[in-house]
Amino acid sequence: MDNEFVDISTSFKLQLGYGIGHILNDVCASLWFTYFLVYFHLVLEFSASQAGYLMLIGQVVDAISTPFVGFHSDHTDNSISARYGKRKLWHLFGTACVLGSFPFIFTECIGCSMTHKWAQMFYYAAFILIFQIGWASVQISHLSLIPELSEDDHTRSHLTAVRFGFTVFSNLFVYIMTWIVLRITGECDKQQIGPEDAWKFRHIVYVVMSVGLLATIFFHFSVKEKYSYRRQDVLIDDGYNDDTNHHNVFLRKPLLYQIAGVYMSTRLVVNVSQVLIPLYLHRTLGLAARSLAVVPLTVYLGSLAAAGVLRVVPRSFTRKLNYLVGSGCALAGFLWIYMESDDIYKVYFIYIVAVLIGFGGAVMLVTSLALTADLIGSTTGVSAFVYGIMSFTDKLSCGIAISVIQKYADEADSDYYKDVLSWVCGGATLVGLALTVFLPKFAPASESLSNDPSINATGEPTSVSTPEIL
Repeated sequence: MDNEFVDISTSFKLQLGYGIGHILNDVCASLWFTYFLVYFHLVLEFSASQAGYLMLIGQVVDAISTPFVGFHSDHTDNSISARYGKRKLWHLFGTACVLGSFPFIFTECIGCSMTHKWAQMFYYAAFILIFQIGWASVQISHLSLIPELSEDDHTRSHLTAVRFGFTVFSNLFVYIMTWIVLRITGECDKQQIGPEDAWKFRHIVYVVMSVGLLATIFFHFSVKEKYSYRRQDVLIDDGYNDDTNHHNVFLRKPLLYQIAGVYMSTRLVVNVSQVLIPLYLHRTLGLAARSLAVVPLTVYLGSLAAAGVLRVVPRSFTRKLNYLVGSGCALAGFLWIYMESDDIYKVYFIYIVAVLIGFGGAVMLVTSLALTADLIGSTTGVSAFVYGIMSFTDKLSCGIAISVIQKYADEADSDYYKDVLSWVCGGATLVGLALTVFLPKFAPASESLSNDPSINATGEPTSVSTPEIL
């Protein structure tokens, strides 16, 4: 490997710096997916459908922004960004948008709290739009750094696991802070969430975003992005010198859409369960406010265990095997939700279910991200565009799914969220597993996605650009 690329496996500072570069996004995403509907429906007293529409607006804006950001990130003039890095420039832009908008989403409407709910929706929609554009910019720029920082597939998988590990820690931090605030400011063991809790969410947002800002500053000072003329020369020699040709090659490959289907299904499992579990605890099980922090915390303890396991998984474990294990755990959790709701389940077994869902979803998510990095290979000039396509399918599908679910929630009975978690998330798990099982053998895009019989080998890869994908 040429000296333009740092050996990430031996650079603790680079690992740490890269890993924490997404913490601000992670804490905001944790609040967005876990407590957005809780806050707008139970605290601000929007109807379930109105809260669902606001989340749909955010998801649609995010879905549109990701491929846009990805395309323009790949096409940012290197002469302008050479000193700082084009990925880091987009990361900085996104951070500014997030900091300037997200606190207002979890704050009562300033100067309009007594107006009609539909009028307030325009106020919140404006901040949601800015936040989602910024969030997409940070996410895509951060993901697209993975292929830029290393050419070795195992190192990329390791970096993805490190990134996900910090995502887990970020979510744990959010849930611990939520539990502390709810615990010390009221009788959270007896009371459920209500309008009087608005100020508590506001303080939670301020604390976790402050930590995210400090992490972002460290990321920008510790990670140096270098434009690789050597890699650009390789692409020119291989006929990839035209940027438009790069993107067209990927768009013509059915494999791109199959992997996008795997990623979309996985995100449906992870995000929809994260959104609905608090409502399931509140409405179906009738648990106290404390559970809205403790059970999601348990889910992410399962995710943390998965991150640790994936960190030491040997090369002989293929992507398909990893995904099979993860989907099996997640399915077990969703089946358990469908079958049980007695008092013993509410007190004890709900935490086992949470661990199963957290562990399974984490393994599925890391594996789907690793498949995406495998698909990109050494063609890093389109990495942001490819990640943008993946994120587009994720955000749009999740937004539509949650909006439809919330549309029928107002008139539904107390078992509604139990049934939705079981059927929607369980079904998405099966779809993702089926798409993964039927993935063909493939080489990276830099090798024209041609079939390579060595891809399924269980030993060491023969080349750093030919990962063991399946």
